[in-house]
Amino acid sequence: MIDHEMNQSHIKKDSIMAGVINATINGLIYWFTNAQGGNVLLTSDMISSTEHTVMAGAVPLAVSLAFILTSISYFIWKLPGKPAYFPVFFRMALKHSIFAFGLVVIFAVLLQRFAGSVHVSTLIASVITGFIAGIAGGTITFLTISELLNYSLRDVKQSDKP
Repeated sequence: MIDHEMNQSHIKKDSIMAGVINATINGLIYWFTNAQGGNVLLTSDMISSTEHTVMAGAVPLAVSLAFILTSISYFIWKLPGKPAYFPVFFRMALKHSIFAFGLVVIFAVLLQRFAGSVHVSTLIASVITGFIAGIAGGTITFLTISELLNYSLRDVKQSDKP
């Protein structure tokens, strides 16, 4: 039988691990792809800017991580009563992607509104990108595994009924 309390600590540990791994990997990827030195725009004071900014790169990063991590978490966790991936968890992956898009865009627009055009070093840009990837990775992993556990607990309760 599945114990909800026992699995909460496991879910938190897995979520933190996913966040740290994603922060490290994506921060390093940003560092090596933009290691030409100099300053990078964190935000630009124009929405229609053609220049690359850290926050403009963070949006598709968070959206793609949300979809990928929801799908990976679904296939890694083996629990009884897990529904089929399509359509239940496919819709959840889309929902998590929209959630990540909204949060990062809101944060980026507010930062742009209150800070304007901000230049940061490549190191700081890598840390910010890693931080956003870590938060997205940990949050999405936690949400997905919690939902998987809820499905499994529902299945166990239904099978215990006479």
